[in-house]
Amino acid sequence: MDNKTTLIFGIRAIIEALNSGKTIEKVYIQKGLSGHLFSELNSSIKKYSISSSYVPIEKLNNLSKHQNHQGVIAKISAVDFFDLEEILVKNKKKNPLYLLLDQITDVRNFGAILRTAECTGVDAIIIPSQGSAPLNADAIKTSAGAAFKIPICKVNHLLDAIYQMQAEGIQIVVITEKTNTTIYQADFNKPTALIMGSEHKGISPSILKIAEVKYKLPLFGEIESLNVSVACGVALYEVIRQRNTYTN
Repeated sequence: MDNKTTLIFGIRAIIEALNSGKTIEKVYIQKGLSGHLFSELNSSIKKYSISSSYVPIEKLNNLSKHQNHQGVIAKISAVDFFDLEEILVKNKKKNPLYLLLDQITDVRNFGAILRTAECTGVDAIIIPSQGSAPLNADAIKTSAGAAFKIPICKVNHLLDAIYQMQAEGIQIVVITEKTNTTIYQADFNKPTALIMGSEHKGISPSILKIAEVKYKLPLFGEIESLNVSVACGVALYEVIRQRNTYTN
């Protein structure tokens, strides 16, 4: 990807991009930046729940190739995100399948999950606006283009998305090692939302607390866990197996 087409420089330009509905992946802000215009930008970042980080000026200079960045650079997302409520309303399938990713931070894992989700007919992927891997060039490449084919929804909090889905009669299924019940005891012949946890921390305690059912993938070797993208693939194909939607 060419930086000239994926980066926005300058405070006012970024504010206008945010207010116009442009999908911003992340905003990089020079440490120590202040002033009225910066306060306006900061308010917009919070309003639209945009990921941001404070960085030294050297990083901004490197990103901008020394163009006049005014202490702020925004990275435009290559993919537009969808509204979860709109997805839920429009989906008329008898047994829809959704995938929630609880702070997956590795871009290649993210891309691999997107690819598998598209191949298994997942209706939408839901990620939190903060703390997730960026949908950048590496993620898109690893997804083999699936990032452009499957709806991806960004939400402020996964808990809110879960409550919303539960209200729609969708069962919330957590894949976690913190249970004695294997995935092969699950019933996926109903509207389902699978939740996969982060590579290092797993599922957040707050999500584990409200999940309706928890299943694990059986392990028979000495290593205690699978790579999250592999685990996600195993879980999704168990859904497909049960629903018998494949053809020989």
